[in-house]
Amino acid sequence: MFTGIIETLGKVTRIETEQQNINFYVESSISDQLKIDQSVSHNGVCLTVVAIQAQTHKVTAIQETLAKSNLGLLKVGDLINLERCTVAGGRLDGHIVQGHVDQTATCVAIEDQNGSWLFTFEYQKNLQDNVTVEKGSVTVNGISLTVVNSQDSRFSVAIIPYTIEYTNLQSVKVGDTINIEFDIIGKYVAKILDARA
Repeated sequence: MFTGIIETLGKVTRIETEQQNINFYVESSISDQLKIDQSVSHNGVCLTVVAIQAQTHKVTAIQETLAKSNLGLLKVGDLINLERCTVAGGRLDGHIVQGHVDQTATCVAIEDQNGSWLFTFEYQKNLQDNVTVEKGSVTVNGISLTVVNSQDSRFSVAIIPYTIEYTNLQSVKVGDTINIEFDIIGKYVAKILDARA
């Protein structure tokens, strides 16, 4: 389990294709502290560390992961949000994040609000339990954020300067693809209501 509080940024240094899988080599300030078989969130996707060398670790994304996330769009030099799993008994500063990306979304607008930014994302409403609620939680590229302006297939999030500086939202532009994980509690509620209907 994760919280959506990004620990550090990593940089993709190498990408290898192996059959239908893709191996990513990520350089970061925490790579040398990781362990083989450890779960780490990469842009909100829970991936297993399979190799470590100095300040670089290697993870593998399989076809299912590549189909549901933006990892297949990564290029060498891209920044990636990293978070290690939550320690039992630790603070839950964000919200409950599983690291299971539901789908991707497209950034359709970025509004400078003179000290903060309003990012708007649009997604394909293809599943009934993929919902956002006003002032509820959503995970964008692994970042726990609060929803504003929740609509049927789009939502906005207000971003403070700290988040811009310490996450890869600093490089997101209109037209870019991001990963979203909808709030697990909201998904369960939607599923229950749908079953009763």
